[in-house]
Amino acid sequence: MSAWGLAWRTVISNPARAVLAMTGVAVIGALLFNMLLLSRGMLVSFRDLLDAAGYDIRVAGQGSALHRLPIADATPLADAIRRLPGVQQVALIRTDTAFAFVAGRERDGVSVTFVGTTANAVGSAWDLVRGASLPDTPAADPAPIIVNVTLARALQLEPGSMLRLRIGGAGTALPPVAYRVVGVGTSRFETMDEDAATTTLQGFDAAHGGEGHDEAEMVLVASRPGVSASDNVAAINRLRPGLRSMSNDQVLEQFNEHAFTYFRQISTVLSAMTLAFAFLLVATLLTISVNQRLGEVAALRALGFSRRRIATNLLCESALLVGIGGLAALPLGGALAIWLDRILRHMPGVPERIHFFVFEPRTVALHVALMTATGLLAALYPIWLAARLPIAATLRSEIVS
Repeated sequence: MSAWGLAWRTVISNPARAVLAMTGVAVIGALLFNMLLLSRGMLVSFRDLLDAAGYDIRVAGQGSALHRLPIADATPLADAIRRLPGVQQVALIRTDTAFAFVAGRERDGVSVTFVGTTANAVGSAWDLVRGASLPDTPAADPAPIIVNVTLARALQLEPGSMLRLRIGGAGTALPPVAYRVVGVGTSRFETMDEDAATTTLQGFDAAHGGEGHDEAEMVLVASRPGVSASDNVAAINRLRPGLRSMSNDQVLEQFNEHAFTYFRQISTVLSAMTLAFAFLLVATLLTISVNQRLGEVAALRALGFSRRRIATNLLCESALLVGIGGLAALPLGGALAIWLDRILRHMPGVPERIHFFVFEPRTVALHVALMTATGLLAALYPIWLAARLPIAATLRSEIVS
């Protein structure tokens, strides 16, 4: 009989112990799988979010991470960047807070994140649910506007509806400005339950009293196919020194060093703890199994089974317990990750499309490698016990008892 066959018969000879071991490994493996998904989940999700917008460079003004000065003379800067040979597309972004309401129902108004942009292509900043994107000719009156699903539901808006916005809040001195809703969609960076609206830069200036300061909080740049984003970043920095230009890779590197450090640390600590629990569980069960079968092991040795054969049998037994439990851990961990992800995504300030747990093939490979190493290490002590077992004394003790 092969070592695998003997190990399988040993496992099923005590089904209660086998079920307990596999269930424990499955639960611990599911937690380990969750921690591995968490370690890179936000980074992968954030990368997908940046790339999906179609821009690989972001240009911002001087300032700290919490407050940056707006970019002055934004239109000439955008024109200069657009003329660079490696640049395909440029968009300006401005944001503010506004009070939105429908005429005659001001008491039902809500505070919204108000965005002005020159990016009118669907998919660059939002995904439309119904209606159309911002027109290519922005000089319409009333100005066009796209509202997100949350705002459309709150104020009962549809394409063609009229919406009024007042910058700041309900009690500010600036008069409200009328906008025509052209589309309803979801903004890529909106948070859960956030009300948001996007219009053209001309429509944005109209809400500020018609004063066009030609400023932008951010300039988005899309490189031409085959052109390195780092080359365009260097060219943009030469156009106007003092601005902060960063490619998506640089943004991710910065976030990975600061914003995602906490989740990596939590993932590492909990992964180490789950692996320790898995090791202790399997090692304890195998040790108990060997201690209960000392006479059987001694008899096998007396019949001619070598120490290597006994060690291989115990190693296969450990592999069966960890392997079956580890396989069951994958769907269990996936279901648990979905549930935890829904909870964490409701944290304040987290974009709705950011996910904390993201599946990657490398995560499964790492999970298999860690569980395999745990099974091997857990079998070392039982193998040592079986290898140093005195055959004659053990058989004599079994007969006397």
